[in-house]
Amino acid sequence: MVAWNVCEGTRMNLRERLPILITATAAIALFVAAGLHFDHFFSLRVFVSLFGDKAFMGVAAVGLTFVILTGGIDLSVGSLVGCSSIMAASLIQNGHFHPLVALSLPLLFGLFVGWVQGILVAKFQLPSFLVTLAGLFFCRGMGFRISQEAISIHHPYFDSLTEFAIHLPGHANVNLPPIVFLIVVVIGAFVAKQTPFGRAIYAVGGNAASARLMGLPVQRTLVMAYMVSGFCAALGGGLFALYTSAGNASAGTGLELDAIAAVVIGGTLLSGGFGSVFGTLLGVCILGIVNSAITFQGTLSSWWTKIVIGVLLLAFMLVQKGIERAAKRRVHG
Repeated sequence: MVAWNVCEGTRMNLRERLPILITATAAIALFVAAGLHFDHFFSLRVFVSLFGDKAFMGVAAVGLTFVILTGGIDLSVGSLVGCSSIMAASLIQNGHFHPLVALSLPLLFGLFVGWVQGILVAKFQLPSFLVTLAGLFFCRGMGFRISQEAISIHHPYFDSLTEFAIHLPGHANVNLPPIVFLIVVVIGAFVAKQTPFGRAIYAVGGNAASARLMGLPVQRTLVMAYMVSGFCAALGGGLFALYTSAGNASAGTGLELDAIAAVVIGGTLLSGGFGSVFGTLLGVCILGIVNSAITFQGTLSSWWTKIVIGVLLLAFMLVQKGIERAAKRRVHG
């Protein structure tokens, strides 16, 4: 029994740590390669932009990590980003709400959408793919119902939020979106690893039936996971509004695919049970490095970003499969 526990612990450590190490190595290698090829790529300004340009997607990816850790999926995060951004913009410009109130109300909407989707998945045992696909269409439609055109935001207090920045050497400015993103990453990593809810997430993703026999609240854990995802996606919509000083119902189109890619590249298994929020941060960084490198190249279409991400995603999935098989051989060998 002791030997089996040691082997099982070794397998878990291998499956958890090695993907993150590979992702971190890939991120460093890509950054160094781009820096050696392009002038000024090693600047602090470019490094900061890796977080700033992907902040709203990164926040949504952190929330999505919790859902994927349970073995589910949430396709609604991209449309919820767009819906939340246009909702906030409309409340400020048309409803004359204070920006803080206008940015907070979509968070409640995100929690509600996540709660409904979680109930349908956990209690009624509907496929998460179809449930969140319905959520994708619902949120996108709600966004266009509010306004089919982008709404620019003009408000003194909102302008002060968009202009807030921490000035760093080399003309690098850190504004609110990347700061919020990193705060969400820290909170998400703590919740996932240091709280009963986080441990329940891993247990449910590893084996829901066993988690139920252990007395864990499986249904409640699933519902809360989708609520976290909805909240983070809505928060991402608020960051998009801050980033662009506008709301747009079409914002976030395809973002759910980028977020899934970031989570998987970060080492989280789509089957659930293994992964980390920190890995998702590394995945977002890799997407940012690829996007920045192609921008520096100047002669390549932006679609090359998707091509490279597709190749990386396939490569990391193959690596994960190889790690899983190696771990099983070590246990049974």
